[in-house]
Amino acid sequence: MILSPQPAKFTPAREILDVTGIGDPVAPASFPHHILRYRNDRWAQSIGLAGLSDTEWIDHFGRFASLEGSLEKPLALRYHGHQFRVYNPDIGDGRGFLFAQMRDHLGRLMDLGTKGSGQTPYSRFGDGRLTLKGGVREILATEMLEALGVHTSKTFSLIETGEALERNDEPSPTRGAVLVRLSHSHIRIGSFQRAAALQDEALLEALTDYALTKLYNTTPGDNPAAQLLGLVVERTADLAASYMIAGFVHGVLNSDNINVTGESFDYGPWRFTPLWEPGFTAAYFDHQGLYAFARQAEAIHWDVAQLALSLRTLSETEPLVEALNLFPDLYAAAMRRRFCWRLGVAERDINVTSALTESAVRAMMESKTPVDRFFFDWRGGTLRNPEAAGRYAGPEWAEFRQQIAPFANPAAARHPYWQGNAPCSMHIDEVEAIWAAIDGRDDWSPLDAKIAEINMLREAMSQA
Repeated sequence: MILSPQPAKFTPAREILDVTGIGDPVAPASFPHHILRYRNDRWAQSIGLAGLSDTEWIDHFGRFASLEGSLEKPLALRYHGHQFRVYNPDIGDGRGFLFAQMRDHLGRLMDLGTKGSGQTPYSRFGDGRLTLKGGVREILATEMLEALGVHTSKTFSLIETGEALERNDEPSPTRGAVLVRLSHSHIRIGSFQRAAALQDEALLEALTDYALTKLYNTTPGDNPAAQLLGLVVERTADLAASYMIAGFVHGVLNSDNINVTGESFDYGPWRFTPLWEPGFTAAYFDHQGLYAFARQAEAIHWDVAQLALSLRTLSETEPLVEALNLFPDLYAAAMRRRFCWRLGVAERDINVTSALTESAVRAMMESKTPVDRFFFDWRGGTLRNPEAAGRYAGPEWAEFRQQIAPFANPAAARHPYWQGNAPCSMHIDEVEAIWAAIDGRDDWSPLDAKIAEINMLREAMSQA
């Protein structure tokens, strides 16, 4: 479930320009300073850009000099969306833009998009900027999620800009930054909602064709709209399951934050839940728990239903409903598959695997065993340690101990990661401590150490 990037030549693309009306050409902001804080050479090699010098890197990803053969000018993409289920037609790329397109080592069309690159026609009252803390948090989120098998955007670059920003939700003034992310598309459900709201059937057809032919690399059939919806349902059901098995809470699963490729992106108030706590929320403003940990599948399914509604002018209703109704079963299957993957066991019969998953969740909740600790202990073989084994000796674990017995664990203890004393985690106190070191002492070593720890986790999980 973890895709390993491989070296490739830089192959520029500009297919997004075929979709008339998708965005507006914009100019990037001019920043007083450019201090390179993070460059993702691991993924840069997959699009042929790892060979850039730091000076060239800053020129392209801090000053946004165009990449030859790709977009001549950045595009601020247009979209609408439901935000906490309230429709908002007054949004779009307000502090970011699509900077470039290219092919990766698999031949996939990829986007380089920005966050904090300046104002656009959709900025409203915002300054179009990103805090350095927000950029650091996005690095941590994407690195950890990738290691846990989530289909996520990659934080590609982070450059500190030398600006002092005022924010209402954190101590100000705070340091500014501009971030670049590598994604398999920035086309959102909200992109389709905008076209539907404007009754622009030509744009709806163009978006559908673009998604099928450029993002899914498939030939449109007799009913392209239902065909696309079916693919999105499958990908987003898997995305929802991957959040759960990772113990991750995105925080703002609005329809403008759901990519039609099923790739997770746009990390704001995210958190990892320490315990399997259904009501755990990430956003302080999510007062009703709409996007709580255990409601994420419901939220994503609801968002995908908005895509189905947007496609009604291109298809009869019945095929769209049939595709949408597949979500629950696909989600359940993805939960079983991903649970077994993280546990390092081979998936078995549906009923047997479902019983294993359900008993594990019940036991974690009753015993208040941390999610990361559970997978670390059972997969890594640390149960051979009497202290570790004692954590699971109570009656609340009896059913799970019985359920796990027939499952082989071929991956146990093969990587040094599993020989450690504790799992790699990404809880809020760790995130805040990393930021405090940067903000207070300009000490980036805790961030570097955490990324190294996550890399070890990713390598261990890649052996599955």
